[in-house]
Amino acid sequence: MRRATVCIAALVAAVVAAPAAFGSKYVILYNAQAAPADSTDAVQKASGSVVATYPQIGVVIASSDSASFRSALLSDPRIQNVSSTAGFATRLPTSQATGADAIPATPVSDSDTLSGLQWDMAQIHAPDAHAITGGSPSVLVGDIDTGLDYTHPDLAPNVDSADSANCVSGAPVPGAAAAMDDNGHGTHTAGTIAAAANGIGIVGVAPNVHIAGIKAGNADGFFFPEAVVCAFMWAGAHGFDVTNNSYFADPYYFNCRNDAAQRAIWLAESRAIRYAQTQGVSVVAALGNFSDDLAHPTQDTQSPDDTTPVTRDVNNGCIVIPTEVPGVIGVSSDGNVQQDGGGFLKSFYSNYGLGVADVVAPGGDSLFGRTAAAVNGRVLSTYPAALIGTCTRKVIDPSGATYCYLQGTSMASPHVAGVAALVASVYGRLSPGAVAAFVQGTADAQPCPLSLPPGYDGFVSVANGAPQVCTGAAAMNSWYGHGQVNALRAITNAR
Repeated sequence: MRRATVCIAALVAAVVAAPAAFGSKYVILYNAQAAPADSTDAVQKASGSVVATYPQIGVVIASSDSASFRSALLSDPRIQNVSSTAGFATRLPTSQATGADAIPATPVSDSDTLSGLQWDMAQIHAPDAHAITGGSPSVLVGDIDTGLDYTHPDLAPNVDSADSANCVSGAPVPGAAAAMDDNGHGTHTAGTIAAAANGIGIVGVAPNVHIAGIKAGNADGFFFPEAVVCAFMWAGAHGFDVTNNSYFADPYYFNCRNDAAQRAIWLAESRAIRYAQTQGVSVVAALGNFSDDLAHPTQDTQSPDDTTPVTRDVNNGCIVIPTEVPGVIGVSSDGNVQQDGGGFLKSFYSNYGLGVADVVAPGGDSLFGRTAAAVNGRVLSTYPAALIGTCTRKVIDPSGATYCYLQGTSMASPHVAGVAALVASVYGRLSPGAVAAFVQGTADAQPCPLSLPPGYDGFVSVANGAPQVCTGAAAMNSWYGHGQVNALRAITNAR
């Protein structure tokens, strides 16, 4: 059962309004994982203003337009580094061409008006799981994304407004209205997790759980470091059971230890993620859409993607956040076509990597994943009515509710977050490690394909042009990890 919400002001952030005239945001990382009592004074003396402090992880978010702000703070030996977040946004990747308090089961029906279009749910046996349970409303899932449309009729019954927040500034602004989606991406991922079984539209993987929008991405789909830190600190303090993360965190696609500025932001974000995990939050994350082997990175050609990308060499000292932070469940994507050798073919765009991909889930494949069930290869989910004009493949339910077909590892990850929520519903609040063990240990093993369809080998790594190669055994390999997530086996512990 979800723990009671605690006061954000007491445990997570001390928020101070920053003057509008101040421009750049900064992440201040202290050597100790605690922010000293005089941190606000230090920032003000350096001609800055504190936006938020996160004492549990030794991070302060500040704002300043002073050219000497960083150097002034670095004279303090307690500070490891100070990094401006300007030029460090990560944009949403586009899809290419035994716990206590177990909850009584409440079954639901997958007979909503658009349920017949949800090939993805059938593929992970969600309807079979729903015959046992649709999840528990005491379980809270946080969708760290561009917000969610809390007025959408297929989401509204399950939206937790009190635990929603807008973290874009680096300081949380509570409420579902503040976390309203102005991009569309977050509403889509939220629907896959928790669209209600209410007779209209679609049914999510966990249609009875509560979902909160934690808005960390802006209207343009950029996720800045201060927003990512804020989002995980909010989730940790508010007793979330699961978070879904269908994005890359800053400062770069690959974040390298040997770069001082990158390391400071990388450590701040990692500390925030680990703080959430220590509070019992299971973190699920998308691997990304660049056909890259994340276990063997050699080059980054697309960072920083909010300014002008600069090609640079990378290695295993460089990681993708949040998916490569220890304890995070990393998700690759597949389509609806059976591969030669068994299982479903990995989506042509999906990143992969031995030890990085933990499980695979349906994210769609418009080129190699089309079937009679998946007519365009993509995944259908909720979408804001106000933004439906931005959806190329829209569906309007007879009720007037709006939906959109999209593809990407962003669409795969929320399937796994939904299964994690069902696990928490059935077995009670578990540690993130225990949830991961259920999700991975009950996945359907998928071997590497014996052959690939014509044209698939033309899709190579965006970063370095390397061909996509699947390595490993059926029980664990670089494309599918432990296999495709199975909702029914996860809640029945059928290993």
